[in-house]
Amino acid sequence: MYLVFLGAPGAGKGTQATRVCEKYNIPHVSTGDILRANIKAGTALGREAKGYIDKGLLVPDEVVIGLVEDRLAQSDCQKGFLLDGFPRTIEQAKALGKFAKISCAINIAVDESLVVERIAGRRMCKCGESYHVSWYDKDTCAKCGEKLYQRDDDREETVKSRLEVYESQTAPLIEYYKELGVLKDVDGSQDMNKVFDDIVRILDDNH
Repeated sequence: MYLVFLGAPGAGKGTQATRVCEKYNIPHVSTGDILRANIKAGTALGREAKGYIDKGLLVPDEVVIGLVEDRLAQSDCQKGFLLDGFPRTIEQAKALGKFAKISCAINIAVDESLVVERIAGRRMCKCGESYHVSWYDKDTCAKCGEKLYQRDDDREETVKSRLEVYESQTAPLIEYYKELGVLKDVDGSQDMNKVFDDIVRILDDNH
């Protein structure tokens, strides 16, 4: 079971990825986690990546691809994995195809207006709790009483620009995996348990 998860920011990829990995006992391979692990371990690729991050630059494709290839070669990935946050571009997808055969690409499809509503409605507390204005109407934390705040990343204008980047760079992957015959669409606007059931049905039918 060699999986890729696609979907716009706020589509619910992270939540579903965690549940799928638990159910099928496969590693959740997130590029963010790999980067942090390599930087912490001080590997050659980690040091190279840190150099870019410290300058506020995006880590180049060849470094990210190298990190992913290295991670997928580890023993826990031999029976399967779920890639989250990679590939982000067609170039990365083509490079991935040289060292891993993807058996299924799940696209969690959500309407843009719903994504904006989901993300822009988030409110955080410094104690770590998070809320959404659709079900919590207070401006203080129910757990510790501190004032809630909205992360800069969650502001509507930021969300819209992240979606534009997704549309231009990552959305073409949907077509790419469709042509390879491994793409499956899931309606991400449903209740998250229904989304999970749909993903499980697809995976069980395919494997």
